Amino acid sequence: MTIHPISRKEFWLAEIALFLAIALQVGVWALKPHLTAGPQQLIIPVEIALAVLLAVSAPRRHKAEGALHRRIVFLLMGLISAVNISSFILVMRDLVTAGAHLSGKELLASAIAILLTNIIVFGLWYWEIDSPGLSGRKWSKHDQDFQFTQQERPANFPGWQASFADYLYLSLTNAVNFAPADARPLTSQAKALMGVQSLVSVFTLALVLARSVSILG
Repeated sequence: MTIHPISRKEFWLAEIALFLAIALQVGVWALKPHLTAGPQQLIIPVEIALAVLLAVSAPRRHKAEGALHRRIVFLLMGLISAVNISSFILVMRDLVTAGAHLSGKELLASAIAILLTNIIVFGLWYWEIDSPGLSGRKWSKHDQDFQFTQQERPANFPGWQASFADYLYLSLTNAVNFAPADARPLTSQAKALMGVQSLVSVFTLALVLARSVSILG
């Protein structure tokens, strides 16, 4: 599979998504600090600093000396993912303990923020493993991790390559339907990522529905 450089527009769309994910985590922390693991007053600034460094190092992401850029990408995405999953676990703990620390509305707001962050960060991971992603370079040993409908119809879509928006849509459908709408995972790593996302999503959506019914009732 040939990897084409990503456009400036696509890169900045991904950057905006990153900052949105960070903003959602700030919202959860501001709502109730106990819903985030670790010192958020340190983690959030680190995430923002890494996102800014990512934008600064972007011009060299397709060059051999872009190793720093790739490290920043993996560190930032890993950090956002870890914080979001930890928040998910802590919210589920509050649910099991009958909302000991949160009101129904606070728990609902936190769950929605976690769900949206989940969609963004997994969209970035899907884009990354299937290349080119934010790092702009292929790191997976597999030639292709996802099979999109357009790739099965080369005559109708000559030279088509999935963009970040396609992977974000893939993440959205997997989070809501627990199955992809227009792409199939081909490798074990793609299936593992989709499985983890589905597990987080199904429990988060169950929490949102349960709390919504409780609040409306």
